[in-house]
Formats: sequence, structure tokens, C-alpha cells
Amino acid sequence: MPNDETRYINKVFMAGALPLMKVIATDDPLINKLYTLLRINAVYQVSAKTGGKGKEAVHFIVEDGVWEVHQGVYTGRKRISGELAFSSMEKMNAFMKGDFSQLPFFKIRSLPKFALFMMVLLKMSSVLTATEIPEDEKTQLLTIKCFFYLLSTGISALNKMGNPKVSEWVKKSPDRCYQFEVIGYPDLAAYLHVGNGQSKAGKGLYPRSDPFFTMAFDCPVSALMILMGKGDMFKMTANRQLIMKGGPEFGVQLSEYMFYIQELAM
Repeated sequence: MPNDETRYINKVFMAGALPLMKVIATDDPLINKLYTLLRINAVYQVSAKTGGKGKEAVHFIVEDGVWEVHQGVYTGRKRISGELAFSSMEKMNAFMKGDFSQLPFFKIRSLPKFALFMMVLLKMSSVLTATEIPEDEKTQLLTIKCFFYLLSTGISALNKMGNPKVSEWVKKSPDRCYQFEVIGYPDLAAYLHVGNGQSKAGKGLYPRSDPFFTMAFDCPVSALMILMGKGDMFKMTANRQLIMKGGPEFGVQLSEYMFYIQELAM
């Protein structure tokens, strides 16, 4: 059976990283054009055995080029067009971190549709593993959106599975909303609503009220400097490149969990 660390890493990939394939398929102009012009209809799945007969999975249902993401094993009537089936969580985690010697079993019913799926997966991987800030603004915005979604969803997913590092913080927290945003780019924003042991990640600006705390960046490059570990948080705060809307001590707390998710996923 996989140990706790393996399970936490796998959950970040299943619940946080792989769902970003929908973002890639929607926001990348070339990939979106291929899926929509060809009006692709497909079912894709990524799965990993957990030991015994257990299996963790995330699946995607594509209808006329539009993606939906669902956690769990696909049980519908349509045949799966393509699946990456890993024999263990350990192998999936290694593969997702770039060790391509740990290949899954490829279940392919439609080679053209599977090729398109792999195009999306590889694009998502290249966005999350980039080590330099992209020069192209569209790629910068796509990268930020993916990171914001990964961080908020990853923190919430770990809380729900009882990760002690995250769940203790959420359990002690009153009802609060934390938000990530780049000023002037509301479509990039993501938020995390926590309190009394419960958590929920969301996309876009928090709709109900002003967030308890917002980690805001003055421009896309500033956001990427922090997200990619290239900027000093204290200097950037002093220069107003990073704006803590709320007590700075809460920014320190949020940063701790941000970096924890990145540590698990990278």
C-alpha cells in the first residue's frame, strides 16, 4: 500500500494538476481550435492502482470539443477513447514529475483522439514545469491561471483527505476566504474558502463579499516571479509588486501552504 506522502502527492496531481487539462484545452488557441473545429467527442481517463483492487482516477468527457472534468473512475456507457493506466501511485507520481521511464499502460481505442489528449497533457506539463518566465504574455497568463488553480484546489483537496499539515490549519480557522489575483486580470483569479474544518476552491474572484485576505500582484511578471521562486517576497512587498490585502501574517501562512503544494507537485 502507498504511504501517506505518496497519497498526498497523487491527490495533488489527480485533483489539482490533471484537471488543468481543461484549462489548457480551452485557453490554448491551437488546441482549442483543433478540438472545436473537429467537434471532438471523447472520454479520457488517467488512473493509478492503489494496491489490491483499489484505483484512483480522474476522467474527462469531451462533447463537441468542450471539456468536463470528473473525479473518480468512469462508469458511463461510452467507451474510453484513451487512458493512461498506471500500475501504482508511485509510478504515476514519478511520471508526472518528469520521469518518463515510469510509463503507464496506454489503453487506446482511437489513436487520433488519444494523440490530441497527449498534446494537451504535454502542454499542461510544460506549463507547470517551466523554469523561466515566458516572454509571450498569453503564455504568462495561462501559466498564472494554472498555478493559481493548482494551489487553491490542491490545498482544499489535501484538507478533505485529512492531510495533517493542512487540515489542522483549516480546522482552527474561522470562516475565511483567501484569494490570489493579478490586478487588472480578473479571469486569472482563484480563491480558497476555509473554516471549521471545511474547504472549497473556486475559480475567478470570490463572488460573495470581499475576501478576508488577498495575495495580489501588480502585473503578470511579478506573479510569475513568486510562483516560479524567482522573486524575494519581502522585497517585492516593499516595492508593491506583491500586495497583501489583509494582515501580512496571513500572507505568511498562505505562502507556507502554497510552497507545500509546489513541493509535492514538482
